Amino acid sequence: MRRALVLAVLLSACGGDDDVAPRDAAVGVDALTTVDAQVAQGDAPGRAVTWTESDAPLLGPERGFYRYVDIASDRDFAFVREGGDTLVYSYVRLDAYRDAPIAESLLDDVQAGLDAARAAGIKVILRFAYNEGPYPDSEPDAPLERVLAHITQVTPLLRANEDVIAVLQAGFIGAWGEWHTSTNGLDDDPDARRAILEALLDALPGSRSTQVRYPAYKEAIYGEPLDARDTGDESRIGHHNDCFVASDSDMGTYPEGERDRWVAYVGADTRFVPMGGETCAVFPSRSTCSFVPGEMERLHVSFINRDYHPDVVASWSSGGCEDEIEARLGYRFVLVDGELPESVRPGGSFRVHVSVRNEGYAAPFNPRPVWLALEGAGAVAIPESDVRRWAAGETSEIDVRVRLPAAVPAGEHAIALWMPDASERIAMRADYAIRTANEGTWDAERGWNVLGTIRIDDAAEGGADPGATEMAILE
Repeated sequence: MRRALVLAVLLSACGGDDDVAPRDAAVGVDALTTVDAQVAQGDAPGRAVTWTESDAPLLGPERGFYRYVDIASDRDFAFVREGGDTLVYSYVRLDAYRDAPIAESLLDDVQAGLDAARAAGIKVILRFAYNEGPYPDSEPDAPLERVLAHITQVTPLLRANEDVIAVLQAGFIGAWGEWHTSTNGLDDDPDARRAILEALLDALPGSRSTQVRYPAYKEAIYGEPLDARDTGDESRIGHHNDCFVASDSDMGTYPEGERDRWVAYVGADTRFVPMGGETCAVFPSRSTCSFVPGEMERLHVSFINRDYHPDVVASWSSGGCEDEIEARLGYRFVLVDGELPESVRPGGSFRVHVSVRNEGYAAPFNPRPVWLALEGAGAVAIPESDVRRWAAGETSEIDVRVRLPAAVPAGEHAIALWMPDASERIAMRADYAIRTANEGTWDAERGWNVLGTIRIDDAAEGGADPGATEMAILE
């Protein structure tokens, strides 16, 4: 039902000036069908195409520097995108509820904040905590039974806002929700840690992940780092490092003397799960430009705090690596080269080949569909295209045969790669679509990455299926 609705709205947006259907036009689910068709006289001939890379900074969902907000009280988030960012981070403070259920008024306030984030075109890194430290003599957290009850309470909130929650940090335990100095001993109790992680995964929509503060805690439960075949709970548990490059051990993130082992573990794991955090102190041998970009690449960092630690972030600017970090945090997809037809008959078929290189530090960490759209003809989901597997430093290939509907009007039509948000709630919003780092390809109104144009012409080479009623992928 969700995919049919997204497609219905998409096809409404695919037409030209004279053939734009109403935005609420209904389109059947058969437009998603992959078919096995024999097209008379073969495919339209293709031609080689290339695209020019852009070095301009890009706004992209679920990646980059983030800003701090109080999601329970702040409501004006326009400054985030205006400042070149798409992510915010927020605690939800539960100090008043260590011995009581969370008040509905607080849940309502958080919902209002998430609604404001959605209106502003941004996403939220969320964490629940019972205190703001300090270290080492922290204010109290809550006992396990209370934590689990609170997770049950916030479950409807998490599920209702799947679209704008980028990731949920595990939180709840200890100072700042960072899983240390728990006054209830939760950080030292493996069974409690596991119970809270499992409760969070149950509370979250299946598309969303949580992050743990200490990699040793994940390894203790799930063992070896992930590979692409893993689909269990471990595939939804990432990492956040809140003292990134702040000492030889990242202020205890890694056991003393074991940095290399744990960096290797996290680097392997974060090929498939989200990684982010913040710096917390100047440490000249690691927190400067001579070290940071390489470490972000090793650890597949998708997001980092723009505001803290201010001296560290300032050193990236003065040291000349801030632009690289801003460009490469998370994914940075570049269209390289491929094949498209110059002209196709109505109802005709053709091959589309596109090479996409990821020059970012990481792949996207949330599910996201990939569509091929042709103005005036419709769109089709590209099977088995999972942007979460478009790995950092690698080139991925899209190679499909496409058949057009016989009713597609003659003339020049834009053909585009479209990577919208997976949620139907915001799928049609261009500010939530992925933009590639190329010159002259971005359609800011529709969120399309335009590959070029195709001329629809009855005299074009190749065969045609006069009975074709939708755009489809041919097996």
